Amino acid sequence: MTSNTGNSQKIATTRLGADGPEVGVQGLGCMGMSFAYGPTEDPDEARATLERALELGVNLFDTANVYGHNEGDNEKFIAPFIQSHRDEVVLATKYSLTRDPDEPTKRGIRNDPPYIRRCAEDSLRRLGIEAIDLYYMHRRDVSVPLEESVGAMAELVREGKVRYLGLSEVTAAELRTAQDVHPIAAVQSEWSLFSRDVEDAVVETARELGVAFVPYSPLGRGFLTGSFVNAETELTSDDFRNTQPRFTGGNASANAALLEPVRKIAESRGATPGQIALAWVQQQAALRGMTVVPIPGTRRRSRLEENAAATRIELTGDELALLEPIAGQVAGDRYADMSFTSAGRE
Repeated sequence: MTSNTGNSQKIATTRLGADGPEVGVQGLGCMGMSFAYGPTEDPDEARATLERALELGVNLFDTANVYGHNEGDNEKFIAPFIQSHRDEVVLATKYSLTRDPDEPTKRGIRNDPPYIRRCAEDSLRRLGIEAIDLYYMHRRDVSVPLEESVGAMAELVREGKVRYLGLSEVTAAELRTAQDVHPIAAVQSEWSLFSRDVEDAVVETARELGVAFVPYSPLGRGFLTGSFVNAETELTSDDFRNTQPRFTGGNASANAALLEPVRKIAESRGATPGQIALAWVQQQAALRGMTVVPIPGTRRRSRLEENAAATRIELTGDELALLEPIAGQVAGDRYADMSFTSAGRE
């Protein structure tokens, strides 16, 4: 890891994979700018957040073809920004999740080579770029041999349409299989104080193989910021967290009580609970001797600046010990259907 001593606001940098791109130690998840977390009331603020991210050294921008009420909405939203800063940005997008036109909330998974190629070419067209920097398999379709899927992705690399490959929500064994086909720069999965199932196998395998780990939802989809308790009364009807077990019924109030040590540490440091939660994820890189680049999402510059500042917080051993028990006490799975996750197949 390198530091940016010339600009105290800029975050440090690291590298994705053995030969991957150089990125800030924190990226930006772009999904919420047009999807999932209720309506984007101020698109101009969201665009300004993208610009501010680059100023702070946050240059890994994460999207997917499925993010949006219509396919490609999120890619289209960030496309002008990506095009304007093409040489400064590391753009990550994904394929594999499909929609049922008759039931938009229903998801399917496809990993077959013709579909992979079509998705990549569609993403390139929407984004208006010549190559995707980091192309992820969003979810694993177990009916298609992984060698075929990664082989198709590798072909896109050979053709210059994709630069580096990533996988999301794969098991340790699947990561090894993929690495045998083509170098994998990054593996992405949920990882936070509330979600630590990836530590059972995938994290260690990524470390061993020299694959960067990119935690999504490092703030527990906002829960770890302490900003809300009851999804049924505090979230809009189109917020997808309403469908997640951790945010519904008695689970939400039980999980809110687990934030007390996070708040205690935050208060003692003059920080926010979200910064402490992010600092814990960021510190896993040093604790485990591997590259870890979380991608918290936000639409607001103020929250982005708060998140970036968390990269400069180093928790003590006593603080880490206070936070250690939290994940084991969380009520509810992170998805209603865990079969789509690495933990569901591990």
